[in-house]
Amino acid sequence: MKRSCLCLLAIILLPAGLLSSAEKGYPTFAAATVHPLATQAALQAYEKGGNAIDAAVAAGLTLGVVDGHNSGIGGGCFFVIRAADGTLTCIDGREMAPAKAHRDMYLVDGKLDPEASRTGALASAVPGALRAYERALKKHGKLSLADLLLPAATIAEQGFLLDEVYARKLAATADKLKKFPASAALFFKADGSPLQKGDKLVQKDLAATYRAVAEQGTKWFYEGPFATQVETWMSQNGGILTAADMAGYVAKEREPVRASYRGYDIVAMPPPSSGGVHLGQILQIMEHFPIRDMKDAARVHVITEAMKLAFADRAYWLGDPDFVRVPRGLVDPAYARELAGKIDLHKATPVKGHHTPPRWEGDIFGKHTTFLCTADAEGNWVALNQTINTAFGSKVIVPGTGVLLNDEMDDFAVQPGVPNAFKLIGAEANAIAPGKRPLSSMSPTILFKDGRPVLVTGAAGGPTIITQALLLISNVIDRDLEPNAALRQPRFHHQWAPDELKIEKAFGTETLAELEKLGHALDRSSGFGACQAILWDESRKELIPAHDPRVPGLSLGR
Repeated sequence: MKRSCLCLLAIILLPAGLLSSAEKGYPTFAAATVHPLATQAALQAYEKGGNAIDAAVAAGLTLGVVDGHNSGIGGGCFFVIRAADGTLTCIDGREMAPAKAHRDMYLVDGKLDPEASRTGALASAVPGALRAYERALKKHGKLSLADLLLPAATIAEQGFLLDEVYARKLAATADKLKKFPASAALFFKADGSPLQKGDKLVQKDLAATYRAVAEQGTKWFYEGPFATQVETWMSQNGGILTAADMAGYVAKEREPVRASYRGYDIVAMPPPSSGGVHLGQILQIMEHFPIRDMKDAARVHVITEAMKLAFADRAYWLGDPDFVRVPRGLVDPAYARELAGKIDLHKATPVKGHHTPPRWEGDIFGKHTTFLCTADAEGNWVALNQTINTAFGSKVIVPGTGVLLNDEMDDFAVQPGVPNAFKLIGAEANAIAPGKRPLSSMSPTILFKDGRPVLVTGAAGGPTIITQALLLISNVIDRDLEPNAALRQPRFHHQWAPDELKIEKAFGTETLAELEKLGHALDRSSGFGACQAILWDESRKELIPAHDPRVPGLSLGR
C-alpha cells in the first residue's frame, strides 16, 4: 500500500537536555507532511483558530489534491489522536469490501487474475476517509469540515505544479490510467503524453466534489449523488460496489495497541492495522539486545531477525478484528522474550512460519500511502496515515467527480498464500469477505514517557511503513539522534517473505559485505520510503518537526 505519510504516528518523551539545539523548533505548533502545500494548509488551519486535529484534516484533504496518487477521499485512513485532555482516540477509516465481494472473486477458470484486484472496477473497496475526518473533527476539532474542505477545493480548482515524484509515478502508471476515460482526460496532454514535472494539474471536478461535501455534508458523498454516480459507473463496467455499500460505511473507534520500549510507552493503531501490533512486537524483541552499543552490521542483523519473526506472525494471525481473532499476546513482553531467544547473533536464521503467542484462543483485540503528523502546545498530537493503496489506486476516476477510487481489495489475501502487489503473503485471517476491512501496514503510533507525549512519527511505503517507523524510533531512543538526523540514516526492511533484506546502499560496502557473510540475501536500494516526525524537546520547550529527505516535503510550525 502506498500511503500518504500521515497515518503512522509515534510520540516519544525525551529527558530534558538530551537533544541539541541544531534542529529548528517551534513553541506552539508543528506539522510535517510530504508536500509543502499540505503543510501550509495545516498551519493555516491552526492560525484560523484550529488545533492539531483540524490541522491534520486540512493537510489530509490537501494531500488528496496535490498528492492524489497516494491518497484521497476515494480511499481510507487511520488516526491516532492524543487530545489535550489526555484522551486517546484511534479512528479506523479503513476501506470495506462491498457486500457482493467473496473470497474467490478474482479466480477465472480456477486461476488467479492478479490484475483484477489492482486495476479497474473490481479493485475498489468502500472508501472511508471522509467519515473518519468527520468523526475526528466532531470529537476533538474546533473547525468544521467545510472550513477545511474549501481551501483544498481552491487549490484543486486553480491547479498546482507537479513535482518530480508525482510526474514519475504518473509516467510509470500511464498505460493503466489511459484505460479509463476520466483518468486519461485529467492526466494526459492533447498529444496523449502524460503531464510532466512543472506542468499544472487542474482538477475542477474534484474541486466541485469538495465544495458539494462542504455545502451538503458527507451524506452527499455516502448517501447522495456521489454514491449514485459510483454505482452507475460500476454497473456499467463490471464492478460490484453499490450505493448501499457507500451508505453503510461506518468509521469505527478502536482501542489502541499498547506496548513499551526502554521505558517509553507506545500507543499505536490496532487491527486491521498490522503496524501497531508489529511495531510494538519488534521493539520489545529488540529490547533484549544492546542496540546502542552494536556496530552497524550487528545492529542491522538483530533488528532484521526480529522483523522476520514479526512478519511471519503478521502473515498468519492478522486481519480485521471484526471477523477474525487477533491475539493480544503478539505484544506480550514474555512472547517477545521468547522470540528474542530464537535470534542467533552469528548467522541469519530461516523462519519457517508463525509462532504461537500466549492466550491466543481467548485474549483478542476488540472488534501507497501518505503520512502526516501535527502537534500543538495545548497537548493535541495527531498521527494520520491515509491511502488509496498502489499509485493512483484502481486508476479509475469516477466520471464527473474527480475522485480516484482505491484498489484496496488487493490488500486482502486475494488467494491465501499468494503474494499481493507488495509481495506480502496473507492467510485465512485476511481472506476476502463482505463488509470486511483488509489488513494494512499503516502504523500511526504515539510514544509517551511519564504520561506525556514527545515524538510523533509515521511513514509511507507499503509494508516498509512499519520498519521505517521502527527505525526512526530506535534512531532517536537508542542513538540519541534528533528527528531530522534520524531520518537521514540509511534504512533496511525484511518482511519474512520473500526472504531478502531490502537495504539502502548508503550503509557502505563493508557493512553490506558483513551482512552477506551472516547469511542475508541483500536487495540493494538507492532509497525507499517517506517518514515524518515531530519531537518535543523538553529542554527548549519546543516542537521539532522533521520530514524525510528522500521525498519532497515540508515541516513548519509556530
